[in-house]
Amino acid sequence: MDHAVKAEGLTRRFGDFTAVDRLDLAVAPGEIFGFLGANGAGKTTAIRMFCGLLAPSEGEAWIDGLSLSRSAEAIKQRIGYMSQRFSLYDDLTIEENIEFSGGIHGMPRAEIRRVGAALTARLGLERARGRLTREVPLGFKQRLALGCAALHRPRILFLDEPTGGVDPLARREFWDLIYETAAEGTTVFVTTHYMDEAEYCGRVSIMVRGRITALGSPAQLKRQTGGATMEEVFLRVVEGGGERGGILPAADGAGGASANGAMGPGANGGKEPNPGGARGEEA
Repeated sequence: MDHAVKAEGLTRRFGDFTAVDRLDLAVAPGEIFGFLGANGAGKTTAIRMFCGLLAPSEGEAWIDGLSLSRSAEAIKQRIGYMSQRFSLYDDLTIEENIEFSGGIHGMPRAEIRRVGAALTARLGLERARGRLTREVPLGFKQRLALGCAALHRPRILFLDEPTGGVDPLARREFWDLIYETAAEGTTVFVTTHYMDEAEYCGRVSIMVRGRITALGSPAQLKRQTGGATMEEVFLRVVEGGGERGGILPAADGAGGASANGAMGPGANGGKEPNPGGARGEEA
């Protein structure tokens, strides 16, 4: 399989409003791909289409090699999705949320118990398994939601602004988990409003008014826009209203993060994707 996620002319309209406008994109297996854009740019709409939750108005996409138009239900079994609301039930305990997540993906009960025990240990939640989810801090909910989304070992993990509203330390710990997940071979497709997090991705795209107007590794986009940081890159592309639409190198997935979490030759200036090494850049 050449691409974990591929879209050709993918479009979604709501009445006269076009939320996603002829999106073309290819993401390599094992890549950590950052999907950036201002509020209302169309990121969440695109992700909902990729996850089979929203039908396109036009165009086609393939997720793990399956056609979105023909195999939306099968796609749902191969992906994990963590929405902006963390996809948890506050009136269930941590353990019950894990059991529910495994159950809806058809995991055997014995496997849910085994994998769930390993998950709570990995997340440091062993002593809190019986607590209601509403009672645990936001950072713990965030990690639990990621664990539940990845419990069934999906081929592709879609994360929609997963670090919103949590403190910098929780964000760092969360990205450690993302790298661990990618190192196991999972493709990670993540949206974020934190531009320092974009530095952790093998490649990023920037959407403006429903279209991808910039695509490449952080290092490539800095060179091409003259921005010293990803925040400067983002502002120059977005404030230009998409007029910098020529910033679209290597749309075939080259130069992304490999399945073992190491960056390809063109990604992030050749640096290893260690969030610990980038933490000094956080405010």
